[in-house]
Amino acid sequence: MSGQRALVVVDVQRGFDDPALGPRDNPDAEVNVARLMAAWRERGDPIVVVQHDWQGGPLERGTPGFELKDVVSGEADLRLVKTVHSSFHADVDLDAWLREREIGAIAVCGIQTNVCCETTARIGSDLGYDVWFVLDATHTFDDVGPDGEVVPAAEIARMTGINLQEEFAEVVTTAAACG
Repeated sequence: MSGQRALVVVDVQRGFDDPALGPRDNPDAEVNVARLMAAWRERGDPIVVVQHDWQGGPLERGTPGFELKDVVSGEADLRLVKTVHSSFHADVDLDAWLREREIGAIAVCGIQTNVCCETTARIGSDLGYDVWFVLDATHTFDDVGPDGEVVPAAEIARMTGINLQEEFAEVVTTAAACG
């Protein structure tokens, strides 16, 4: 596999600006996604942009929420649409696309930290990719635990990083990934 690392930009869509989704963490996530995309373009490394068609939800295809946020600008090397959590299970076979180009490493960023970003990182690891999880270029929302208690988004993101580190991915910062 080549020394290239594909940047996988997961679900950075307008529908995630819906206030009904509740409080979020990391207000700098989108700025960091833009920084990553600029660094990848400068290096000439591939960028994969993923959109979730969340039928009946705020990201449903054909609605304004399906559209990408402005920080996801320019042409991607590959665009995917998925209806499930993993970017590896989309309308284009991401695994096959990466292998055809002999790319053995990915960097994952986007929305939601603990859902589609985490699932993409885990599946990527299971498929044998060297995975960077760019935690400060993701965000999530407060959620309710099985005990009925609200878990703040920042704590959910922290636990995602802990769960992924060493077992599934190297958790990195935007600055480290751009360096």
